[in-house]
Amino acid sequence: MGRVELLEGKMSAPNPTDVWSRPLDADLLQDLGWYHGNLSRHAAEALLLSNGRDGSYLLRDSNEQIGLYSLSVRAKDSVKHFHVEYTGYSFKFGFNEYSSLKDFVKHFANQPLIGSETGTLIVLKHPYPRKVEEPSIYESVRVHTAMQTGRTEDDLVPTAPSLGTKEGYLTKQGGLVKTWKTRWFTLQRNELKYFKDQMSPEPIRILDLTECSAVQFDYSQERVNCFCLVFPFRTFYLCAKTGVEADEWIRILRWKLSKIRKQLNQEEGTIRSRSFIFK
Repeated sequence: MGRVELLEGKMSAPNPTDVWSRPLDADLLQDLGWYHGNLSRHAAEALLLSNGRDGSYLLRDSNEQIGLYSLSVRAKDSVKHFHVEYTGYSFKFGFNEYSSLKDFVKHFANQPLIGSETGTLIVLKHPYPRKVEEPSIYESVRVHTAMQTGRTEDDLVPTAPSLGTKEGYLTKQGGLVKTWKTRWFTLQRNELKYFKDQMSPEPIRILDLTECSAVQFDYSQERVNCFCLVFPFRTFYLCAKTGVEADEWIRILRWKLSKIRKQLNQEEGTIRSRSFIFK
C-alpha cells in the first residue's frame, strides 16, 4: 500500500456514530486507559522505571504548551519522551497525522515500532494503565522516635536526584592503554554506568556525576562526534555514532550537572544559615 493510500485511510471522514472517531474532546482522553493527564515527566519516569516493563508506555500532557502531549516509553533502563501534537482537528506524531483519537490508538496497536533520531528502536508493548490496584494496608506506628537530632523544620529541605535517563552504545577510550572500545552506557539518577555490552548484568564501572566538573565537545581526538567528562582523577573521552546523538548525551549530562550543583548550593546555604544562627 502506497503512502497516499495510507494517508487517505488515516484522514478519512469519521463515523458520526462512533465517539472515538470524532475530533478530540477533552473528555475523550479520559476514556483512554493509558492517558495520565497532567502527570509530570519526573513522575512518568519514576512510574515506568519502578512499576513498568521494557516497552511500557503512557500518554500525558506536555508541560510546554496546551495541545501538546508526550508519549513516555520505557526502553530497558531508561525512559524516552516523544511529542504528540493535537492541532484541533488531528493528531501529529512523527511524520504521520491522524484525524481521530481512534486512528491514533489503532496506530499503536498495529505499528508499535518507534525509531528515534538517534537510531534507537523501541517497541511499544504494554500501555501503562492510569488506574492500578493498590493495597489498603498501612504500617502501625508503635514508637515515635525519642532521638534528638537538633534539626528544625528549616532543615527539612526536600531533595532527590534528577530522574532524566538515557542509554545507548558509545565508544570509549581506555585509561592506561589508549585503545577505543564500544561499551553500553546507562544514565540513571546521578550515576553513569558502562557495561561490556547491553546484555551484561554488571557494570564495568560506575561514574558518580556529583564528582564531574564539566561535560563538553572534544576535538583533540582523531575521531568525530566525541565529547569528554572531566573528573578530578581522569578525563573520560567518549564518541557517539552521530553528531545528534553526541549532542543529546551532552545536553542531558549538562542538565544533570546543573541540577547537582543547584542541590549542593541549597545544602551549603542551609548549613551556612544554621552556622549563623548558632553564632
